[in-house]
Amino acid sequence: MAGEFAARKLKRKRQKMRCKKAKYRNRILGLRKKKDPFEGAPQAKGIVLEKRQVEQKQPHSGLIKCVRVRLIKNGKQITAFVPRTGAIKHIAEHDQVLLEGVGGSQGGAVGSMWGVKWRVVKVNGVSLEMIRTGKKKKPAG
Repeated sequence: MAGEFAARKLKRKRQKMRCKKAKYRNRILGLRKKKDPFEGAPQAKGIVLEKRQVEQKQPHSGLIKCVRVRLIKNGKQITAFVPRTGAIKHIAEHDQVLLEGVGGSQGGAVGSMWGVKWRVVKVNGVSLEMIRTGKKKKPAG
């Protein structure tokens, strides 16, 4: 056991061993921010490369409508979910979209979507919901 005057040695040893803990190491080195395509930002713009459908995880079945997007800020490619019925019809290739996280715990996916962590909010600067409901027209380009 440690003696009455061993506090300094114990403290130094504890500081050394902190780097062995993954949570501490990730926080200090900023690994989560480096891995994140948004680089810590809440939203990001991108260009639609293609429309695709993602199969749901078990026990659900069905195809989730998604788009493959290249982010403007850093050129990374991600798959983003297009929410609501019929919304995918209003998105074309080469449209500019605004993306945000879907709100899973620790920045992860939600529900039965495989690795889809982002969703489309706006298309060419206009809210996707407004376009979908017919309240606004999608601008060309």
